[in-house]
Amino acid sequence: MKKYILNNGVEIPGIGFGTWRIPGGEDSLKATLEAIEVGYRHIDTAALYETEESVGKAVRACGIPRDELFVTSKVWLDDRGYDKAMKACEASLKALNMDYIDLYLIHWPSYTQYDSDWRAVNNGTWRALEHFYKQGVFRAIGVCNCMPHHIEAIMEDNEIKPSVNQIEFHPCYPQLAAAEFCHNNDILVEAWRPLGKGLILDMPQLKAIADKYGKTTAQVCMRWCLQHDTLPIVKTTHKERMISNVDIWDFELTAEEMAYIDTFPPISWSGQHPDFVNLSGKTARS
Repeated sequence: MKKYILNNGVEIPGIGFGTWRIPGGEDSLKATLEAIEVGYRHIDTAALYETEESVGKAVRACGIPRDELFVTSKVWLDDRGYDKAMKACEASLKALNMDYIDLYLIHWPSYTQYDSDWRAVNNGTWRALEHFYKQGVFRAIGVCNCMPHHIEAIMEDNEIKPSVNQIEFHPCYPQLAAAEFCHNNDILVEAWRPLGKGLILDMPQLKAIADKYGKTTAQVCMRWCLQHDTLPIVKTTHKERMISNVDIWDFELTAEEMAYIDTFPPISWSGQHPDFVNLSGKTARS
């Protein structure tokens, strides 16, 4: 499996197994163990997902040395700001029952349309992550769902640059401008929901490309992400799909196919733009 080197020198496996919307407890434990069994070495969880505890159990039970696995977690928006984020980081470590976390992310930035003090809130959260990074408890730190202006503010106001920005990224919502900004600043882009909501997988345009290579449309989406230098985080509870989703190293899309896929219409996306989606219940500023 391809690996990336983050801007602080930490190595990260090139495909992640996501645990969002897998029920906590035995379901997520079983799914995570199966993912590790078939070859995943990068597990993505978050406080919001309520899968940190089961991910931790799977890591301890799988028989793979801890230093060969890469675990990501995230601080939720209710815990933004320095004091709350400090407690949230401790809570993630406790839930995972780990001495360290490989990558810890701010799950959502403070919104420019809803928070007049968005920059200060984001900086406070980031300083908490920096604290644990300097202690060696987090091997790398980063953000999710951030646009260039969010990241520019963090870089201008703080000591450590994010290593990762995890954004929604798939053939019908590529966010190429945000990805280009990250690439230009040596920040790895991770793709959440790389297969869209599923509607993408039935597109005849993708099926034609998949048939050419003897692959599935899901595998084409994953390959497209990788060739855009993004790291896909993919979730499934079906073992055969876990295997299929990482069986993407024996073909390569042409430049023409990549450019063609880039023109697909904006469908099958979440509708959650970080400047406008209201996940906090606040009222928009005029």
